[in-house]
Amino acid sequence: MLRRLAPPELQPAGFAFNAENAEWAKKEISKYPQGRQASAVIALLWRGQEQEGWVTHPMIESVAQMLTMPFIRVLEVATFYTMFNLVPVGTYLVQVCTTTPCWLAGSDAVVDACKKHIHPAQHAVSADGKFSWMEVECLGACVNAPMLQIDKDFYEDLNGPVTEKLLEELRAGRAVKPGSQNGRHTSEPLGGATTLGDPALYDGSMIGHQKRSAAATDADGKTPAPKPPGAAS
Repeated sequence: MLRRLAPPELQPAGFAFNAENAEWAKKEISKYPQGRQASAVIALLWRGQEQEGWVTHPMIESVAQMLTMPFIRVLEVATFYTMFNLVPVGTYLVQVCTTTPCWLAGSDAVVDACKKHIHPAQHAVSADGKFSWMEVECLGACVNAPMLQIDKDFYEDLNGPVTEKLLEELRAGRAVKPGSQNGRHTSEPLGGATTLGDPALYDGSMIGHQKRSAAATDADGKTPAPKPPGAAS
């Protein structure tokens, strides 16, 4: 996939780390021996993106100067790693997973909601400046598909209407709880846990086996003799 910097008309006039980030950058660079400062390039670009929202041409020039690197070397890093945004983004950057598990679970409806409430095209900022969206590869919560990421938070178990509601709440400035949006606890089955309901009875030890044996009585009300784990019943 070809990745280029935003056109000149979108580029800011300059870039500088704020005071806090400038101090952080000095400490980050000092971690590396003389002549190896280029090793800090990804960290500095990432901190710059956190400050500005995206990686700009002036930012690349500034980082190159700080690390005594040719501009083209820093540009190569910024355009290679897709975690760097090369165009302006909204206040909320919505990253929709469309990899196979999410797609099979209905990510098309999530994408449609983004097109409707943000912009028909990926990477375009909404009219109010609050959102931009893009498709991404696996975000690592396939069992709770479909899902999306907004900044550093993940929202799971989505569908079209739930996604629309999520965007409406954020646009209105109201907080939305990350995680599953249908009440699921972490990655449990939708109906709740079906195994290991009582950890004391499923700890895998001989004591646990004896507890299970004591809990299971035969038809005469007698407790069967305990058997070691793995023994034939």
